Order: sequence, then structure tokens, then C-alpha cells
Amino acid sequence: MAAAKKAVLGPLVGAVDQGTSSTRFLVFNSKTAELLSHHQVEIKQEFPREGWVEQDPKEILQSVYECIEKTCEKLGQLNIDISNIKAIGVSNQRETTVVWDKLTGEPLYNAVVWLDLRTQSTVENLSKRIPGNNNFVKSKTGLPLSTYFSAVKLRWLLDNVKKVQKAVEENRALFGTIDSWLIWSLTGGVNGGVHCTDVTNASRTMLFNIHSLEWDKELCEFFGIPMEILPNVRSSSEIYGLMKAGALEGVPISGCLGDQSAALVGQMCFQDGQAKNTYGTGCFLLCNTGHKCVFSEHGLLTTVAYKLGRDKPVYYALEGSVAIAGAVIRWLRDNLGIIKSSEEIEKLAKEVGTSYGCYFVPAFSGLYAPYWEPSARGIICGLTQFTNKCHIAFAALEAVCFQTREILDAMNRDCGIPLSHLQVDGGMTSNKILMQLQADILYIPVVKPSMPETTALGAAMAAGAAEGVGVWSLEPEDLSAVTMERFEPQINEEESEIRYSTWKKAVMKSIGWVTTQSPESGLP
Repeated sequence: MAAAKKAVLGPLVGAVDQGTSSTRFLVFNSKTAELLSHHQVEIKQEFPREGWVEQDPKEILQSVYECIEKTCEKLGQLNIDISNIKAIGVSNQRETTVVWDKLTGEPLYNAVVWLDLRTQSTVENLSKRIPGNNNFVKSKTGLPLSTYFSAVKLRWLLDNVKKVQKAVEENRALFGTIDSWLIWSLTGGVNGGVHCTDVTNASRTMLFNIHSLEWDKELCEFFGIPMEILPNVRSSSEIYGLMKAGALEGVPISGCLGDQSAALVGQMCFQDGQAKNTYGTGCFLLCNTGHKCVFSEHGLLTTVAYKLGRDKPVYYALEGSVAIAGAVIRWLRDNLGIIKSSEEIEKLAKEVGTSYGCYFVPAFSGLYAPYWEPSARGIICGLTQFTNKCHIAFAALEAVCFQTREILDAMNRDCGIPLSHLQVDGGMTSNKILMQLQADILYIPVVKPSMPETTALGAAMAAGAAEGVGVWSLEPEDLSAVTMERFEPQINEEESEIRYSTWKKAVMKSIGWVTTQSPESGLP
């Protein structure tokens, strides 16, 4: 059995992919971009009150260690030497906000997740202070004032959590998005941990000027955020520090990208006008706009796409964000019990092949792009006595596709050049019915790489290409060709349009549902 010993050529790169619903660690061959092994752990979400979404930062950190250890064990079983892992990249859920104590390393409150709605009245109060003729927040950050972004979550923590207020007063507090919390902890924590973030994550806080690529004094004053608690902003590809514990001690952490930017890199969307859509907890369509910031007239965000090296230029993107995509499947599983596992939805939807006039608008956290309508709530309409759980399952999948179509329409209007096809990735793309539905509803081909883990791949590419690591070439001629699966539209255009306009009618019915805000202060 001598042949069983597998020689793996070329250096390896690891990637931490810390998403909203799970953490993964994946190891790639830097010469071929082949995925060699990975491990995944689901993350608990807590809903202490209606509209509140929290996670335990220590559980998230523990899950990262667990995924790294388990993946290294699996590599050992494959006779792959983990000393070949030359770098680690980090990709993460973006706007989720953590404040911790730099002396004890303890979080001062749960992580407030990007989906969380508790800051609605904070947003309303702040928006009254923005002059109508000069929306300096939007012009500096590219973002609308919304519960989605970190600054308002941080403002809420400063206003409502005594431990956070006290730690800030005593100069013990550090703020970060999940990438900062992980990098600080993995590089030593209280013993010299590196407090940093990258430009892509910083651009989602609402405190960062996307033109000067620095924390903005005027924005920090507007939100009342002390600048000394903010992490140092670095490029997306450079050595931040070394792993201080575990199987990969001493390996540099040298790539950091918010998950959607990481997927843009992993999908090789390096040219102006290239776009990808990621189907995760939410759905995120990003279009590379090159070195220029394009401001949307149609409800999209302007964001930093990546900056792959300290001396490399910054690239920008237009982004359409849908809050609820995979989360609707999790809801059908955990809240309604219609399915036992997420994979089961495909089977249910296949049984009927239609929603039979049933439409589902999963506005659980209001509507994000292109509406930015916090008053919306989820509705299922068009129900008859004939409707069963299979139709609802089908309507849930259709909802993901309709929401993507709304964003694509907005993007086509902003960019002026309609996309000829859509590149897709993320966990939900393994659902063939969803992919076919998406092609039918967009009425353009949907193209999916055979290896859907493009978010982790993007973080690995950034880490491997960093100065001082240099094991991954980002030159177009060196990037390995990816095999793709194509889904062509199979219905006629007229039917596609009728279904889409009915969906829009349903969206209108979901808007304006919440008229008074629930009180938000007073902790549970």
C-alpha cells in the first residue's frame, strides 16, 4: 500500500470563514486552488427579544480553534504535513459588533449581529441630525443610515451597557467586527494581540471614510464614538501577526476580507464590471467598479471591494444586500419544523414544482436593498386551501431569487451595462432547484463554480499573496481555470415577468407593517 501516501505539491494556505450561521476552516493548495480538507461547526444565534440577534464571541472564537484542530487532524489522516501551511486568511460576517476588555480578554457583551434591529430608534434620532442638503454620512461612507451597520450598534452598547461604558472610561475597551476580535485573540489576545481590521470590514462600520481610507473624525463625533477603541486599519493582504496557539502556532495571519469581498476575490472578479452573488444567511451581489466609487441612485451601497497589499491600489464595489436568504430555510427548519434539515427543502420544492400562487416575502429584519425599509415584516400571501408545505418551501426559494432580481435590476440601472450572466457561490448554490429558478427569474444564465467555497478561497488567496508569504500568485495567467456549471433560463420571458410583478405586489403589502417602535433600552 505504498501508493496510499499522498504527496501534495506546493505550499498550502488555510482560511477561517466565520459566517453568521457557521464557522469553517479550509485548507487549499496554493498552486492549484484545490480544496484539500475542511471542518465546519454551526454557531448558535440568540434572540433575547423580538428583533434582537446576538452571538457569543467566545463561542465564535472556540469554534475557530475547533475547526482548525479538526481540519489539521483530517489532513494528518490524508498524510498531508500541516507544516506546509504557510499562511492563514480570515473572512467574516461583516457588521457584527464586539466590544471586549483588553486587560482580561473577556467580551463585555454578546456580539450584536448585523441582522439586529434594536437600534431603530437610534437610527431615527441620528437621521434627524443629518442636514437634508448634505448627507455627509452617505457621501463619506457610501452607506445609508441603517440598523445594519456597526456604528449604531456600538452607539447602542455605549448607551445601554454599563460594563461597556465603564471599560471605555477606564481605557480598557476595544471595539471590532468579528475579524478584529478573531485576529486579536489568535495573535495573543491579552499577551500582545494585534488590534486591527482591513479596509473592507472598516468600510462597513459607518465610521470609515472610503475616499481617504481612514477612520473619520467627523463621523466618530457624529456617532459619539471614542476613536481610541477602534482597530488599526490595514490592507486586505499583509502579515498582521502570527498564530500564538494550537496546531498552527507560528503561522502568519496575512489575509483579511469581509466575507462578500472575499467571495468577489475568490470568484476572480478583478475587472471593472464583473459581479458575483453569494447565497448565505443573506444574499449579497457585488459588482467591481474598479478604482472609482460609484454612488447608487437605486438603493445599492458603495463599499471597498479589496486592497490586496499595503502599496496596492484600492478597488471599490457596488453592493446589493438582502438580509434574509439562507436564514429563511433555517427559519422553516427551526421555527416551523416544516423540514428537519436544510437540504430537505429541495425535495419538498421538487414535489410540486410551483408555489401555486403563493408568495413569501421574508422581511424578518425589514427590507434591505433596494428599499431600506425598516417598517416591513415577513408575509406569506396568496394562500388557498390547496396550499401545502411544499408550496411554501417553493415560495421560500423563489423569494431568494426575486430579491436577487430586484438587486440586479438596480445594479443594471446604476452601471448602465446589464449583466450577461450571474456568477454565484455560497452554501445555497448546491440546491439545483434554486439555481434553475434563479436563471428563470433573472432570465439570464447562472454560472456556478464546481467548488462553491469561494469566500474561503478569496481569504486564502489574499493570505497566500501577502508580502513576506508570496506563495499565491494573483497574476491572471497564473490563476487556475475554474470549472463551471451553467443553468440556462427554461421558461418564457413573459411568465418570468408576470411572476416578478406579482412578487413586487407582495413586497408592497409587507411594507409599513410596523408603525410604532418597540422600546429598545432596558436589557433583558
